[in-house]
Amino acid sequence: MATDYLVPEDIAYLYEVHEWRNAVGVLTTACIREWEEIQAALRAFRLLRSEVIAPGKNRSSIVERLERPLKDAGWVERHFATAIVVDGQAKESPTHSVDCFKGRVALEVEWNNKDPFYDRDLNNFRLLFDLQVIDVGVIITRCSELQSIFNDLEKGTSYGNSTTHMGKLLPRLRGGSGGGCPIVAFGISSKLYDED
Repeated sequence: MATDYLVPEDIAYLYEVHEWRNAVGVLTTACIREWEEIQAALRAFRLLRSEVIAPGKNRSSIVERLERPLKDAGWVERHFATAIVVDGQAKESPTHSVDCFKGRVALEVEWNNKDPFYDRDLNNFRLLFDLQVIDVGVIITRCSELQSIFNDLEKGTSYGNSTTHMGKLLPRLRGGSGGGCPIVAFGISSKLYDED
């Protein structure tokens, strides 16, 4: 039985939610403080028209606003130095940095990157879970439905089909790319769009 029913109703209304291996159950029972902080960040966020239409790098403010409540609560970007030891010989097996890390939760925000970033994130979650560093991984990304808003704003080409959106994440998530790591994905939906 899935545990995504544990996502509060207001968040489930605003975000498209998908989980793998009962991730929400893990958050609500084993990572209580971190789950409360994630919920606060999700509730505080709105997708502002002014940021969507901003030129190139200025759109990074969307990611910064998503991450700000977490960083203010002590979440940090984190890189892990890992290695595999075979017959006493250590071979480096570096991970990619995690956007936001606290306790035993790793969280990535994928707004408008190339979709192979999902492979990197899911592999990172799998490795960190297998090494008993994290209990759960979280991805915040955009719903595929936002493409119609981007098209209406004449920004559709900036947010193409080969960039990060839920339609690109779900096949990877359901195909087990995160291994045994419990993972929950929150998709920013059109209900969060604000014509500021």
